[in-house]
Amino acid sequence: MGNTSRVEVATRSEDPVRPLRGPGLALLAATRPRQWIKNLLVFAVPAAAGQLTHGDVLADAMLAFVAFCLASGGTYLLNDVADREADRAHPFKRHRPIAAGELSAEAATAAAVVALVLACLVALLASLGLLLVVVAYVALTTAYSRALKHVAIFDIAAVAAGFFLRAVAGGVAAELFISKWFLIVAGGGSMFLVTAKRYAELRGVPDGSSRRVLAEYSEDYLRAMLASIAGVIVVAYCIWCFQVQGDGAWPRAASAVPFVLGIMRYGLLVDQGHGEEPEAVLLGDPTLLGLAATCLGLLALGSVL
Repeated sequence: MGNTSRVEVATRSEDPVRPLRGPGLALLAATRPRQWIKNLLVFAVPAAAGQLTHGDVLADAMLAFVAFCLASGGTYLLNDVADREADRAHPFKRHRPIAAGELSAEAATAAAVVALVLACLVALLASLGLLLVVVAYVALTTAYSRALKHVAIFDIAAVAAGFFLRAVAGGVAAELFISKWFLIVAGGGSMFLVTAKRYAELRGVPDGSSRRVLAEYSEDYLRAMLASIAGVIVVAYCIWCFQVQGDGAWPRAASAVPFVLGIMRYGLLVDQGHGEEPEAVLLGDPTLLGLAATCLGLLALGSVL
């Protein structure tokens, strides 16, 4: 009897009862607003092209940002509706609003449909191209949630493609030229972040119990992938930034230094046990933030010279 009581007390202390949220807060939480920071990638192409200060370009990029926030929120809702039974058995996911019963599956599905329709309408305000990118993102995310997340390699490629579509969306919305080398950097960078995430997850739970597909990977394999992808990113970025001629060439070329150091710094943080949440790593390390600010500052300087 005494042992049972101690177990019950320990369970309660480790998993405290959370107060129920109202429908509005529950719906907002279910769209995972913390993840919206990923959608800031839509400003990458306009910023790299030095066009972000132009009013019409900034407006199109903002439309892309709003469209991706709506689209990602809608797909999160549909994913949580489909996984609600499995989430209820998970130690952390059971606190998600739908699994916890704070938001009904019917209400979440209706909200998801509204969010996805609005995402398409907002995207169309910018351009037909952006609408196609948003539709591709929704289709990709749906395929990932239903099947690809359980298939090794394809799970990494699918998530990376989601980052990639965000990275090009701003350029497509504003109809800006996108260098093939920039596309390689964007695609490689996306693969690097997702591979680092899987590596960190595998190191955190070696038996792969936190994500079924992790059982297919080994630390050595993912470490080799990270090194290979990092090499591709560095070469592609250097080629891209040395292509520019004229007065603005030297700041853009100089941006390669903080960029390469940033890749190295991120790799070090992943090796130290971080990387499961890329946004937390990027925003939580002052050195990484300083390198990113320096790189962006040099690119901005090159665009105005």
